[in-house]
Amino acid sequence: MTDDIRDELPDDLDPTGFVGPYQFPDNSRRRWPGVIYLVIAALCVIVYGAFPDTAFVNGGLLVAAAVLVAVGIFSITSSWRMHVDEKEALVAAQQALGFPVGHASAQQVWRGLRSRPTWRVMVYSAEDPPARRGLVLVDAVDGSVVEHLSEDNPDMIPESR
Repeated sequence: MTDDIRDELPDDLDPTGFVGPYQFPDNSRRRWPGVIYLVIAALCVIVYGAFPDTAFVNGGLLVAAAVLVAVGIFSITSSWRMHVDEKEALVAAQQALGFPVGHASAQQVWRGLRSRPTWRVMVYSAEDPPARRGLVLVDAVDGSVVEHLSEDNPDMIPESR
């Protein structure tokens, strides 16, 4: 049979088509789902008020509306606009630790009840092999350093025998 079936990656997952640096999505996109939740909650209340004594309309619509309002408000209030990208977070991490940074990695995480976006930056000093390492949390909204920790690289400490 000449028509062999072959597995293929979808175009959006094909690494050979990669162009430019990855752009982290901004958390402010959470506003749209929040607005949608509030609109659906309003529709639930309108339907409950318009058709009060029918078989399909009962107090469950009001409970659903209350839950949708809570989720919608949370979604809108946790939609922080990120003003600091990963490159600026790496610079802030180097300034906070006070040693020249070699290898580094930034990861976007969220902290607190309102899910404030934060960069978790892991860095190693510029020596080869690195003598120090550090972890820095940089606020992605205002660029402030939330916490930082640095220590001697445990891989570089000679083993005691």
